[in-house]
Amino acid sequence: MGQFLAGFTVFAAIIAGGAMYYLQVYAFYEEVSASGENDVQLVSLVSGEPEPILFDQFEAIDAYTSPIRYRACFTTQMSHSLLSETYVAFENAEPRNAPGWFDCFDAEAIGAELEAGTALTFLAQKNIAYGVDRVVAITEDGRGYIWHELNDCGAKAYDGSPTGEACPPRDEFTGEMLEGNN
Repeated sequence: MGQFLAGFTVFAAIIAGGAMYYLQVYAFYEEVSASGENDVQLVSLVSGEPEPILFDQFEAIDAYTSPIRYRACFTTQMSHSLLSETYVAFENAEPRNAPGWFDCFDAEAIGAELEAGTALTFLAQKNIAYGVDRVVAITEDGRGYIWHELNDCGAKAYDGSPTGEACPPRDEFTGEMLEGNN
């Protein structure tokens, strides 16, 4: 009887572990298809608003379970000098890991390019969700990557710190920004 219970416990643990792995890596992600010119945008230095840029070969995934699970890859012909003179830079960006099956997005390789200075990061949209900014990195050879990153308000809100007056007010029920405070 003891062997049966031990075997059942091990079997149940293996099934539960496999299910958790599947749920984290595959289950909640959905492919995002290119919907038009607004798929890749950067915030203009002049207007302060997101503007579409030229891009090709767009691939993206997202998950409704978290605002920071979005990842995308694309290519562009725009040069670093043009991008730097036209769009808002994003400092201290750290690419987040993507599921291994999303081949085009390698956070470690992107981070190495950022560190080496062969890739630049730009703000694509502030507060795409409460406390979350969309970031775009573009390499010298025109490969582009998009991910979401917590901003100061998001980091404070999610670790339980008081957000302060600098952060937009949130709806107490949904946690989203109140209308007119983007």
